[in-house]
Amino acid sequence: MPITPLPQFEADLKELEEDRKAYEALKAPKTLVVRFGALKMVGEFPYKGDAKPGCGSKIVVRTHRGTEIGEMLTSTCPNSGCSKSVTRKQMLDYISNSGGKDYPFFTDGRALRVATMEDMDHQARLEQSRHGLKLDARARADRLGVTAQGVKIVDAEPLLGGERIVFYYASEERADLRELSAELVKTHNTKIDFKQVGARDEARITADYEKCGQYCCCKNFLKVLKPVSMKSAKTQKATLDPMKISGRCGRLMCCLRYEDETYEALRKRLPNKKKKVGTPEGDGIVVETQILTQLVLVSLDGTHQKIAVPVEDITEPTGKTASLAPAPAPNPEKRKPRPKRSSHPSPSRDRPAETEAPPETGEKPKKKRRRRRRKPAGEDQASGGGIDTSDTRAPETEQKSSEPHADAADGPAKKKRRRRRRRKPGSNEGGGGSSTGPASDG
Repeated sequence: MPITPLPQFEADLKELEEDRKAYEALKAPKTLVVRFGALKMVGEFPYKGDAKPGCGSKIVVRTHRGTEIGEMLTSTCPNSGCSKSVTRKQMLDYISNSGGKDYPFFTDGRALRVATMEDMDHQARLEQSRHGLKLDARARADRLGVTAQGVKIVDAEPLLGGERIVFYYASEERADLRELSAELVKTHNTKIDFKQVGARDEARITADYEKCGQYCCCKNFLKVLKPVSMKSAKTQKATLDPMKISGRCGRLMCCLRYEDETYEALRKRLPNKKKKVGTPEGDGIVVETQILTQLVLVSLDGTHQKIAVPVEDITEPTGKTASLAPAPAPNPEKRKPRPKRSSHPSPSRDRPAETEAPPETGEKPKKKRRRRRRKPAGEDQASGGGIDTSDTRAPETEQKSSEPHADAADGPAKKKRRRRRRRKPGSNEGGGGSSTGPASDG
């Protein structure tokens, strides 16, 4: 009993038959665009074979270095430009946009054949030997003192035809590798090439995935690795943390350069900071902008409120007042809390000015005395007829006015008598020139 295919498979079988007929109708391409080498160089080589390789096929090519295996990118056949490849025109446009003459594009060579199973097995054995070749070269460089010159062997690449082995090394300065090259030639019995690479090319050879989770751009599709400026990092990143803006090579990430054109176009759409603009809620001043989200933070006039507005809603200022509720005004009756005093009070702030200690001059401070009222001369004569010159104890007022330093010469007994005179009832307030007080003591 014949098996009838299901309806969902009939369409697939029909599509496969159409593809087979279209492929048989095609002619063999005259040129092939191939990607080859550890640095993923690109070349367009003539092809004279009868086989019709498809996009992604492995091709044995003869390049300026020797016989090696490459990967077919596109060709001049009519089916170029499918979902798995690009057209030749698109490829040439990409080359011109990527740097033109700086792009590693080669035409010196030819495509020999589609790689066979024996070619693929041989290439797999060569790939497995690369690590051993690299370690052996590093050991010899250490023994010969080449490493002390700042030379680091990055990788080794043997070719399919065995014409040469290419060693990639990184060095900040020019190094003398003639002795190392001669020793490697004797060991491997083939031609040895040394190619100096920078930090970005080193990452292209050895790195795999970046912190974004994607394959490294330098290893995937970028062929021209130009320097990246800090201006691009400031425009695209909110932070300049070296851990966030540096790639596997330790330099600024390549995506900062080829994405800079897009960021610059988006930035031109945003208004400048501190510019007066109009919004659906009223006019305001631009405080901050965001490039990717295309949002503008606006501080509305007459209020203390800030709103985020899409750049499409930003207009010219119209004089419209903000319709949002104003922020509550501060309460003047609410007193501010007094600042806490320090546990060690300051003498200029916590002590009165009268109690401040006088400067140290070596003398004891004098006590402040009350100023005594002096009686007129007429009252002195009426009360006692003047001063008794026979009494050696002169009145206090007279002695103080004529001899300001007499207190220092008097003894302690005179000080006691003065205190008794002040406390004696019936005596004058000021202890003037009356002779009654001294006469009673005498």
